[in-house]
Amino acid sequence: MITTNKLKIFNDPIYGFISIPNSLIYDLIQHPYFQRLRRISQMGLSYLVYPGAHHTRFHHALGCMHMMQKAVQTLRFKGVLLSEEEENALYIAILLHDIGHGPFSHAMEHSIVEEVHHEEISLRFMDLLNQEFDGKLTLALKIFKGEYHRKFMYQLISSQLDMDRMDYLKRDSFYSGVAEGNINSDRLIQMLHVKDDVLVIEEKGIYSVEKFLIARRLMYWQVYLHKTSVAAELILTKILKRAKELTQKGLELPCSMPLSFFLHHKITLDSFDEAILKTFALLDDYDVMGAIKGWQFHSDFVLSTLCKMILNRDLLKIVLLDEPAKADVMTQLKTQWASQHALSEKDANYFIFKGKLKNQAYNKESEPISILKKDGSIENLVDTPDQLQVKALSKAVTKYFMCFPKVLWNT
Repeated sequence: MITTNKLKIFNDPIYGFISIPNSLIYDLIQHPYFQRLRRISQMGLSYLVYPGAHHTRFHHALGCMHMMQKAVQTLRFKGVLLSEEEENALYIAILLHDIGHGPFSHAMEHSIVEEVHHEEISLRFMDLLNQEFDGKLTLALKIFKGEYHRKFMYQLISSQLDMDRMDYLKRDSFYSGVAEGNINSDRLIQMLHVKDDVLVIEEKGIYSVEKFLIARRLMYWQVYLHKTSVAAELILTKILKRAKELTQKGLELPCSMPLSFFLHHKITLDSFDEAILKTFALLDDYDVMGAIKGWQFHSDFVLSTLCKMILNRDLLKIVLLDEPAKADVMTQLKTQWASQHALSEKDANYFIFKGKLKNQAYNKESEPISILKKDGSIENLVDTPDQLQVKALSKAVTKYFMCFPKVLWNT
């Protein structure tokens, strides 16, 4: 009888060796639903701006689990009682928190699967895996949904200072080469504690938190909301929208079976059943990029032109503005483009559109980052003395933009 050694280690370029803590975690990582994350880009089309940004959701999920292992070790050292079952549930919940992401991470949420957020899909995957693994994910599901009585466990998964953010800022900084996002995750984790079942940061770690928030703000402006990345992702969204529009008019577009299914059907949260979930599990970046390579030769001007923009990195012009683009300017550009290419105004909207970008590093209205003072009291981060910068970071900054074909620039 051949037995598999399930106590594996991964060599991660950021943390070094990441160990798999037990056979259940190994089996979850080996599952096809999780292996699919190897084919889902962590940063969408950001590689069109930062050529090194080709890492995947698989990398990120393992990094988050590693961060959680360190957090558990730190909290236990400080006397926080955690059972083996709770520890394992935390590892499972953070490992699977992004399992519901579709191709290119966020683009699918606004085009193919319009009304279903990736967190809802993650929850459905976890429910299905829980059945397959005979209920061993039950506690992880309770924690993931915020239903477990120990609140700090949910905060480790999802909060303004969670293991997800700890990993993606450091990882995306590394792969993009944007040094401003390189946070000191080790120090932040060493400063974690629990008071009255709430996750807190010890007072001496307050400046590490401040640097973390500054890094988050800079990464959003320089990477996640970089105007070229935004333009590329919006074009991808419009490609999928156009493909769905043509398909539902009766045109058959060459593509893979799972992508074809989502082009032919309007999926809502209520209709997202187990059969649809299993079809979604077959969908990844390769389906979309393979389809785009074929669609660039399609007779439909809108679809083929948008596909060529992505493939050849010849994107729409995007201009940042202090206020929303004026309606008469947008109308003029649409009329000009429609006239040049014999398009309807509706089709011109695929090439000329406007929007806004919002960046808020810290949301003081949401659940706050709590600081544990030396006298044992707890204070909201923004209320602590000498934190004027954090107050500034809690203000949302909005920028507006307009996109249009480059040939219309200065015309």
